[in-house]
Amino acid sequence: MANDTQDTTMRIGQQRFKLRVWITSRLWAQVMIGMVLGFGLGLLLSEPTGLMPPDTAKWVGHWLALPGQIFLALIAMVLIPLIFSSIVGGLSGAGSGNELRSVGLRLAAFILATTTAAAAIGVMLAQWLSPGKGLVGFSPEPAGSGMPPETGELADLPAPDAQATVPDLIVDILPTNPTASIVQGDMLAVVVLALLVGVSVTQVQPKRAAPFLALMDALLSISMNIVKWAMFLAPFAVFGLMAQLVMRMGFETMVGISGYVGTVLLGLVMLFCLYLVIAFLFARITPPRFIKAAGSNLLLAFSTSSSSAVMPVTIQSARQLGVPENIANLVVPLGATMNMAGTALYQAVAILFLAQLAGVDLTLGQIAVVVGTLVASSIGAPGTPGVSIAILINVATSMGIPVEGMVIILGVDRLLDMCRTAVNVTGDLVAAVLLRAVGRDAAQTL
Repeated sequence: MANDTQDTTMRIGQQRFKLRVWITSRLWAQVMIGMVLGFGLGLLLSEPTGLMPPDTAKWVGHWLALPGQIFLALIAMVLIPLIFSSIVGGLSGAGSGNELRSVGLRLAAFILATTTAAAAIGVMLAQWLSPGKGLVGFSPEPAGSGMPPETGELADLPAPDAQATVPDLIVDILPTNPTASIVQGDMLAVVVLALLVGVSVTQVQPKRAAPFLALMDALLSISMNIVKWAMFLAPFAVFGLMAQLVMRMGFETMVGISGYVGTVLLGLVMLFCLYLVIAFLFARITPPRFIKAAGSNLLLAFSTSSSSAVMPVTIQSARQLGVPENIANLVVPLGATMNMAGTALYQAVAILFLAQLAGVDLTLGQIAVVVGTLVASSIGAPGTPGVSIAILINVATSMGIPVEGMVIILGVDRLLDMCRTAVNVTGDLVAAVLLRAVGRDAAQTL
């Protein structure tokens, strides 16, 4: 009977074979071409060129982004069943409780350490370069800043919640109503439920667990098939989303706050290099090998601004880097939900930028509180575009920092969201390769 359970678990890994073909068939080249063409078209149709009225350009931008919206919608449609079945399948093949504990503790330590380091890098760069002080007198109003009309979405963001106690935060993690969590798209609750179910499956007799694992096998197969369809649209999605982004922003906005953008990008480059060093020192994966295996994945993450949307591709990149199937199934979905070091770095720079813009001087103690708050807020934040803005407003408000300058940040948030998502996905892959030895040991015990 144990063989039946093992065969069912092995079949889960075989469902990704067809998707692997799509990833290795020069998808990176198609995505790169789409990105370059989209950037060029966006510049051509942007407002400064005057080729078409702003209203017409906005209408054209919506149509250009249609393939990208369809791509993201297809992924979002199967994201919850994909995450749930992948985590359950990964746990069912992870071996004994000792291996599970080893993977969980090491992953938690990695996420906590890298997220703290990322927030610290952001604080040090913001303190050193002081991008907000160079904009003294810069008007935060849309009319005077050159921000696009879409910055009006600031008024639609949720108001900061009252400070919750630590026990309340712990209880809120548990999905007391799984159906509501699924409807609301609460990825953290879905991940917690999948972890509980997956661990429970390992404690059930193989004969009883086999039908449920077969259901997970079918669910994963169906989800991956829909992902395969979505991959047809990937180059067109990148083209349309990039064109719409450049049309909406224009170069004037970028030049106006180039100091802030440059500070964030410099920090993300430093974090990316840190990940490459970690992969080389602890997993013996050279940077060229890592980039070759993950290149198309990072391009997709950059263009979609969603680590969750590219999660199936991230799993395949991890497999190309030698990560066992059971570890990739487990670590990547958890990382896409909880490993947000790039987001923590961005938020650290953004909060100090807002403070400098408003002339608010933060003490070392307040900065330490900012780092700790950002680390806690980033872990478990949904891997979807724009969610970091709501977190940023909550943290800034709690520290007494005026958020009127948020309209400036919103003007370039999409671009920086793309960059930090690519770095977040890099962190997910590095976490997977660091834990691949545990997966091999688990596989040998089966």
